[in-house]
Amino acid sequence: MNRSVLLLALCQALLVTGNILLVAVNGLIGKQLAPSEALITLPVAFQFIGLMMATIPASLIMKKTGRRKGFYLGNSIGIGGALLSVFALTLEHFWLFSIGTLLLGVGIGFGTLYRFAAVEACEPGQQGKAISLVMAGGVLAAFLGPQMAIHSREWFPDQSFVGAFSALVVLYCIALALITLVRFEEADPQEAAGPQRPMKEILLQPTFISAVVAGMVGYTVMVLLMTATPLAMVNCGFSFESAAMVIEWHVLGMFVPSFFTGHLIARVGVRPVIQAGGVLMLACILINLNGISEWHFRSALLLLGVGWNFMFIGATQLVVGTYTPAEKAKTQAANEFLVFSMSTLAAMSAGWLEAGGGWAATNALMIPVVLWAMATVWFFRQRKPVEVTA
Repeated sequence: MNRSVLLLALCQALLVTGNILLVAVNGLIGKQLAPSEALITLPVAFQFIGLMMATIPASLIMKKTGRRKGFYLGNSIGIGGALLSVFALTLEHFWLFSIGTLLLGVGIGFGTLYRFAAVEACEPGQQGKAISLVMAGGVLAAFLGPQMAIHSREWFPDQSFVGAFSALVVLYCIALALITLVRFEEADPQEAAGPQRPMKEILLQPTFISAVVAGMVGYTVMVLLMTATPLAMVNCGFSFESAAMVIEWHVLGMFVPSFFTGHLIARVGVRPVIQAGGVLMLACILINLNGISEWHFRSALLLLGVGWNFMFIGATQLVVGTYTPAEKAKTQAANEFLVFSMSTLAAMSAGWLEAGGGWAATNALMIPVVLWAMATVWFFRQRKPVEVTA
């Protein structure tokens, strides 16, 4: 795999490290600062609202200015959001902190396009492996994120979580420097200006429907259960350190399989891999429904991570087969908006569901959602993706 894909994998690793920091601390910060229990996960929700807001503009901006300038802009907004969050935490201002996480979400929204940039930078026929390699950058994040969340609390003893957001500033600055080293493939203007189908026709392709449903459900279930888990653990009497280590297991599950997911897809096909991801998510839910020990939380979130990996990488590979080069920006934008709008709703409802309905009810509600995704992918199983160049 070429140098640019490897650099994009490092950028992805830094992005995910920041995401893990946010997952580990945002719910607990909300618990300290929120004016009511229903608003505990609002900063997490604002993060995903920012992500959702960025999905369409990010793709269109990159179409006009190129990947490099788009990633520069996204990382700069992320740095601004981290700095604002630090300031808000020093004031203990809940709403200002939520605005900071909104800006962080916008930066993350630009960063979600690293995997598509890798597809464009790789050799022909290597798309699945390139996506997997970029996603595998999260393995480094699995170790860095939780450890930074734990140790950064000691940097500012009087303000436990200021260190975490100071670390985010550093991570985004490093990513900004790495982007200068990536060689992005410039699109052929004549190719990009080619004929385009109506958006409705693109959205109604069976392969696109399968991809979006798999991506939406994979991300929604993962975000909801991942966000609710630290809160459930604290409510069960576990320490912050224990919750952070459970998140570490989860993130390992999310990204370690990326080293072989691309090979697995090439061997057995993308749809069986997505279905296997659904089965693993159902197994996670069943474990959560059968106990609340630390090992129940660890094993369940590990399976949740692997299930997400299979569903999300599979969905991404399906998407890149549904558009022509001229349709790339708007199709990627539509896919990202649909996937991350649902994960935003999941983040917004996680605290409310866990506080109001309880841990068991939160998990039980996810069973029909996962089954719906698996049924959709199965229903369209004989429909072949369009053979186009990403």
